Amino acid sequence: MNTMIEKLAEMLVVPVVVLDDEKDAEMLADALVKGGLPCAEVTFRTAAAEESIRIMSTKYPDMLVGAGTVLTIEQVDKAVAAGAKFIVSPGFDPEIVDYCIEKEIPVLPGVVTPSEAIQAVKRGLEVVKFFPAEQYGGVATIKALAAPFTMLKFMPTGGVNVKNLKDYLGCSKIVCCGGSWMVKGDMIKAGEFDKIAEMTKEAVELAHSIRK
Repeated sequence: MNTMIEKLAEMLVVPVVVLDDEKDAEMLADALVKGGLPCAEVTFRTAAAEESIRIMSTKYPDMLVGAGTVLTIEQVDKAVAAGAKFIVSPGFDPEIVDYCIEKEIPVLPGVVTPSEAIQAVKRGLEVVKFFPAEQYGGVATIKALAAPFTMLKFMPTGGVNVKNLKDYLGCSKIVCCGGSWMVKGDMIKAGEFDKIAEMTKEAVELAHSIRK
């Protein structure tokens, strides 16, 4: 888990990807790698997610590919079998979290309240997802949660973009940010992978200019 967190911390930005067709997976992975961000959280919102993770993990074995929007243990098993290196859930499901811990699968469950934070701390988790970030108060809420839970750090996702990235990465309690602005669904469907690579490169440069 610690090694995975270190890798995510190096990335600073984790592209949150929704793929409707697995045929786009390899080209998208290529664009992200070219843009300097060999990482992706592929959401299990579509039927193409499992195969997309398999393609990206196979074609780019050094790429940090995880599964997002994981809602069931069955999805955990499918994602890991396909090559996912970490699991992200939008909320705190004790069953999923305990299962991942037992199987030694890195997991980042969603946390937005003190009660959920306590559950994460009890289980020895050091990093959790904060989602949906903007709707739940953004950096201000993260700082408020981090005050009593000094051992926790966060990966905010939801509403994070170019305009507010500085606010998030300027907070020491934030390991990295999840974002979809460089991998929007309409760009993927239109095959605008050169544009995705360019926007990814810009995201990397911005992130590293903020956190030097």
